[in-house]
Amino acid sequence: MPRDDAKADFSRERRRRALARIVSRLRSEPDDVSYMLPFEEVVAALGRTSEHDVGIQLIPLESIVGTVDRATSQFDRDFRPSADVRARWERIAAARRRGEAMPPIDVYRVGDLHFVKDGHHRVSVARAHGDVDIEARVREVRTKLGAEQALRLRDLPLKQHERMFHERVPLAPEQRARIQLEDEWRYAQLGMLVEAWAYRASHERGELLSRHEMAQRWFKEEYEPIAQALADADAGGEGSETEKYMRLAMLRYLLLHTHEWTDEILERLLGEARNPSADLDTMVHQFLKEMR
Repeated sequence: MPRDDAKADFSRERRRRALARIVSRLRSEPDDVSYMLPFEEVVAALGRTSEHDVGIQLIPLESIVGTVDRATSQFDRDFRPSADVRARWERIAAARRRGEAMPPIDVYRVGDLHFVKDGHHRVSVARAHGDVDIEARVREVRTKLGAEQALRLRDLPLKQHERMFHERVPLAPEQRARIQLEDEWRYAQLGMLVEAWAYRASHERGELLSRHEMAQRWFKEEYEPIAQALADADAGGEGSETEKYMRLAMLRYLLLHTHEWTDEILERLLGEARNPSADLDTMVHQFLKEMR
């Protein structure tokens, strides 16, 4: 009885969606963990560069995490359905149980992720039946930043600021990989620090540095030596080497009002982190707290 089986399939997927929401609440996970990603917002954050058709392919169902031009509330990130798609969902599930062929879905590919343009119900039914992959007509969109499986809606502002930083500071790929921050404000602040460093370096040379020259000189003359010094001293607090560099660079200016690096300045900053003065302002205390 394909129709009755399809109804049972839908009810089971609705229960799974409800249980997933309960588990997420009990784990105190952010609300957007279960949200489908909106294609246009993701591409805008990552920075579109080009797109082209790649034909019909088998793609992993678990890589389909977003949607194009569709309300994200109709399905969750795992394509479990909401109540308002019951009729169409059950028709497709019944057709599948009768052995009818399903046409390819239409998707956009961004990095490791896929976004459904047409075929949301087919994806949902396929996942409900335990399929691993699905036939899809793929159009690939290339972006300045990649998109990994772990990407969530809350990550988009950070990704946008990361992209903007690398547009301002065009580092080589292996250098870019070392710049890792967890706060969008700090990407913006780091961009300003690099540009201020380049302004001073241009004055010293008597000529304006290009953005590529600025990025290379800053990384090799400023960033790498300090990152290495912090690693050698096992200092700077938790997080990436970029987080540690940012804390020290901001403290250098806030505490000592200088842009120079010397062994004496480094030792003074590390000493302040170990024994902070009581009369320091709030921002300084925040950076010092992070360094401990």
